Amino acid sequence: MTAQLRVRQVLRHPFRNAESRESAALLIAAGVLVVATVVSLLVFRGGPLPIAGPGSIGQFVALAAAVTAFGVFIAAVTVSHAGPQDARALPRMRWFDIASIAAAHGVIALLGWIGMANIVERSFVGAVVFPVSAALLAGVAIAVTAYLTTVSAMSMTPTRLSLVLMVFLVVGVFASMLSATDPLWWQKNLSTLGVSDDMSALAFNLTVIIAGLIVTTIAHFGTIDIPVDTEKARRGRRVVRIELLLMGVFLAGVGLFPVDTHFAIHNTVASGMAVLFVALVIGLRWHVPGTPRVFLMLGYAFVLIIVVLAVLFTTGYYNLTAVELIAFLIIFGWLMLFLRNTAAAGTGADGGERRTDAVSEPAPSPSGSRTLPQ
Repeated sequence: MTAQLRVRQVLRHPFRNAESRESAALLIAAGVLVVATVVSLLVFRGGPLPIAGPGSIGQFVALAAAVTAFGVFIAAVTVSHAGPQDARALPRMRWFDIASIAAAHGVIALLGWIGMANIVERSFVGAVVFPVSAALLAGVAIAVTAYLTTVSAMSMTPTRLSLVLMVFLVVGVFASMLSATDPLWWQKNLSTLGVSDDMSALAFNLTVIIAGLIVTTIAHFGTIDIPVDTEKARRGRRVVRIELLLMGVFLAGVGLFPVDTHFAIHNTVASGMAVLFVALVIGLRWHVPGTPRVFLMLGYAFVLIIVVLAVLFTTGYYNLTAVELIAFLIIFGWLMLFLRNTAAAGTGADGGERRTDAVSEPAPSPSGSRTLPQ
């Protein structure tokens, strides 16, 4: 009876506390396990399947996991908005924020399971999987995807959002590299991955576009913990938010305008993103005065590295691909650290929440009337 009561409580209040959220994630995973296993048995009834490739268990799991991750994330976030949230979690997200982050989870699941299936196939050359075993493996893989996605959605903090962005970019770009039809693409530049009409170009351009949308989400939620005790601080936070927003728009533009068909626009948005990053790092000292000095110095070092890379490229020492890859790692590595630092800024010394979204009101005087601001 106690166990039934606990389950009933979790179903009624899945986001009451950390324990109920974990239990809710497990219940969702269990439900997905049953449904996915049954569906897999129906799909795989034709006979043994290869591990990877067309018509394989790996392909089925990747597609099913992608759809599951997308749907579960949207459902979990929608339900979480109706109940109490973790103090560290993001505030209520807009529909396009939810859609872009859900798409990132779906693509990570898709490419991750495809890559894992290819590795397993190379480890078991010539092996096939029989229907019942394949259905059980598929059910477990899809259930694990549902569990991880639910946990991520129910406590999406700025730091976790940055981690999702980094994992998504790494998985998407490497999948594009591995599937590129031109093995010598690296002799030109990174944008060459988005030139052809095959899956490699689609994976690269889609990755960059969704990543740009996620950066626009970071522009809002990643700056919400910046203290704004004065009007000057509020203006500074607004400047940082706009710069991050434009970086996201320019990053999406890199994927929307491939270099072979929109050369001028592609180079403009790519260069504009780098310029915005330099302006953001240099101006952070004045826009957010409370930024830790160590983080400021690290940002200056990153900018110096980018300048040195540009000089080495113009002298012919480095090719453009090497410069773009290193700059890519620097910019998004800095973004992850920026989100961690702003999240720390929104936490008091005792670890409690200290968000200051509005200018503080004057404290009331002992007589009950409010004192005038000085």
